[in-house]
Amino acid sequence: MENNQIMILIAMVIYMAIVIGIGLVYAKKANKSSENYYLGGRSLGPWVTAMSAEASDMSGWLLMGLPGVAYWCGLADAAWTAIGLAIGTYLNWLIVSKRLRRYSIRANNSITLPEFFSNRFRENKKVIMTLSALFILIFFTVYAASCFVTCGKLFATLFGLDYKLMMILGAVFVIAYTILGGFLAESASDFMQAIVMVSALAIIVVMATVKAGGISAVLENAKAIPGFFEFFGLASPAIDEATGQQIVEAGKPLFGAASDYGFLTVISTMAWGLGYFGMPQVLLRFMAIRKESELKTSRRIAMVWVVISLAVAVFIGIIGRQLFSTEHLTSASAENIFITLTTNFFSSGIGPIFAGFIMAGILAATISSSDSYLLIAASAFAKNIFQGVAKKNATDKQVMTVTRITLLVIAIIGVIIALDENSVIFTIVSFAWAGFGATFGPIMILSLFWKRTTRAGAIAGMVGGAGMVFFWKLVIRPLGGAWNIYELLPAFIFSAILIVVVSLLTKKPSKEIEEDFEAVKTGKIEETVAAE
Repeated sequence: MENNQIMILIAMVIYMAIVIGIGLVYAKKANKSSENYYLGGRSLGPWVTAMSAEASDMSGWLLMGLPGVAYWCGLADAAWTAIGLAIGTYLNWLIVSKRLRRYSIRANNSITLPEFFSNRFRENKKVIMTLSALFILIFFTVYAASCFVTCGKLFATLFGLDYKLMMILGAVFVIAYTILGGFLAESASDFMQAIVMVSALAIIVVMATVKAGGISAVLENAKAIPGFFEFFGLASPAIDEATGQQIVEAGKPLFGAASDYGFLTVISTMAWGLGYFGMPQVLLRFMAIRKESELKTSRRIAMVWVVISLAVAVFIGIIGRQLFSTEHLTSASAENIFITLTTNFFSSGIGPIFAGFIMAGILAATISSSDSYLLIAASAFAKNIFQGVAKKNATDKQVMTVTRITLLVIAIIGVIIALDENSVIFTIVSFAWAGFGATFGPIMILSLFWKRTTRAGAIAGMVGGAGMVFFWKLVIRPLGGAWNIYELLPAFIFSAILIVVVSLLTKKPSKEIEEDFEAVKTGKIEETVAAE
């Protein structure tokens, strides 16, 4: 290992030691009860709520996946995805956050998402709880795999080491950290990691712009590539069928004719924003904030962070195509452009130390997401299936033991999925994102705002939404043409229709459920909590 690589590694080890320190600080409080471990005792302030929600949401996808898409095929795909995410973030904080915070307290002080849905409909047979927990297990296992891929690519690219070994070591670190401190440690470290992530992006984009000769030079290069710098066009790298890599001639990468990026594709891509209404890692932050009145402040903080981070991530991909046009010749390799920029800019003197801390931005993004995914998935099984269905008299200690065992099992499955080093992070994340958005998004909105929603409608919507994600992805979308729509959009619509139709065809909710709804709607529950 060269001196530069050693300095980068030292900086990253220092960062990881800080993260572990946070876990140790919060471990004692987290282990007092399952509510503290899963939801932090509803004690998060507005800054931690906002920053941890967005950091856990974006993951390594922000620093590797999104820049990689922009580098590979240009502005349109990355930009419309970012716009959809920004709009979805704002609407989720504006519409869902307050009502969910209030309703989760009214619904028997629910501390997990499956528990909230189950208590919302006052079910005796825990069908909704079980289904919710199972879907969370399935999609978060896939999500965790994407984070492990990020770890593997990061360390393999930086140090020239074996991808599989680095991926497994990254997974071990994340597991140990998550088991240690629970939700409070996760949220506190996510706050720090959100700052590291946006700082890393800002530093690299400024340095890259200067190195490229200014914004005008970057734009001139981007516009010279057919479809690369268009909102309604898409660049088409020329691929050598024998090698599967982009063709390079005279030191320049070749592109074919630009592809059309029509209105239907724009809507399909912006549908990423719908996913937010069903994202457990974000929704839990709404439930965990200490006061409903602080959500407005959190919304503003979150939006500033999201807009800056997404815009800069897209631009890094655009700049990277000019500075290192032949460095990455496959879509999977393109996701390393952020690493390439960083290691080249900080290659002398004490630069590698700075590079190490910036690389910690990718590690930060990965940890902040994977710990959330593992914790929520494990709690879904331990709290909602083990204690909620299988052993209702289970103690807090037993629940937390099962949680940690489940963490290990989920992580092992995630590692197996992540063994393929050619995995594209963006693709893995997009499928899991669609799964959560379609399964939980429509039922979350309708259960909060439509009194007539029934338990049968909720079950139909969740099963139908999840099933449609798989069906559209595997059967319909491969047909191409007008059918090549991101699976989240049709699955979300299908789920919402099922909920409405089945709810109208079944007996209306009980008087107690309607009273809960009205109390939450009028804000009486918040007044009661404040009085206590």
